[in-house]
Amino acid sequence: MHRTGERCRPRRDRGTCGHGHPPGCGTEHTANDPLVGQPLCPDCYDYTGHVLWHAHASKLWDRFVIDVRRRLASSAGLVQSHFARHARLSFARVAEYQKRAAVHVHAVVRLDGPDGPTDDSPPWGTADRLTDAVRASAGRVLVRTPYSLAVGELHLRWGAQLDVRPLHAEGDGPGDDAVAAYVAKYVTKGASETGAGTDHKVTTWDDINAAPVSEHIRTLMRTCWRLGGLREYAPLHLRTWTHTLGYRGHILTKSRAYSTTYAALRAERAHHIGQAEIPDAITDAHWRYVGSGHTPGAALIAAGVASDLASNREMAREEISRAAVSH
Repeated sequence: MHRTGERCRPRRDRGTCGHGHPPGCGTEHTANDPLVGQPLCPDCYDYTGHVLWHAHASKLWDRFVIDVRRRLASSAGLVQSHFARHARLSFARVAEYQKRAAVHVHAVVRLDGPDGPTDDSPPWGTADRLTDAVRASAGRVLVRTPYSLAVGELHLRWGAQLDVRPLHAEGDGPGDDAVAAYVAKYVTKGASETGAGTDHKVTTWDDINAAPVSEHIRTLMRTCWRLGGLREYAPLHLRTWTHTLGYRGHILTKSRAYSTTYAALRAERAHHIGQAEIPDAITDAHWRYVGSGHTPGAALIAAGVASDLASNREMAREEISRAAVSH
């Protein structure tokens, strides 16, 4: 993939791949260069693996969390089923689309006592032990895709980029504000900054062709649509998630005990509004779905249907007028 930096992907050999494209790039790309995030050779790029990794990313994360708990229990000499009696593993996870349209996971993982954030972690629950468990689990867990005659069976793992850093609520390290800023940075970094997918679902092949995306993204969407037509991948609902390039998870997820709940936040907001003197404040607690706008392809079809209906009504009026005159 093309990337920013001093030189993109310098190589000494000046050969080509099997499709005639150079395997390297010596250009110094700027952050706004449209080539950044695009494959050096689209024909060599594993679009199938990219889409299927997205489709299984949430399952891979679930297995990662389970494995971290197991490793912590084993390292502390506990029976795995008794882990919850001694500690609780909490997390907040943010999924970020990179320039190459691949989901990158940022997570804050915390080890508390059995009652959650208000309970101190057990004496053996050190930052080093948690770091070791995270590193080991990230390199070990995998998910196997359903076997397909067209694709085979893929073994999906986390990538090689792993950066584990301890965060401290007190002391010389980053505090709670730094953790909040870290998570917020990636939550507010929307798909529009990376050009990944669309913000609405696509329902036809023509919708993909009409989407205002790069050719790399369009190829990922087409791959999603094609794989979604295979019976063995039906449980993944890939056509439903074509607009997110097969990724079916939420951008922000957290464990139940990581922090406050949305219900508690809503209750606090309602209490604040009720106590504050805001005469013009309006609270609408009843919402209902009204409808969605047309996609570009559907808008053209709707315009054509509306034009035909208008023509038919005009012809009907003319026919009625002629019949009245003849009588």
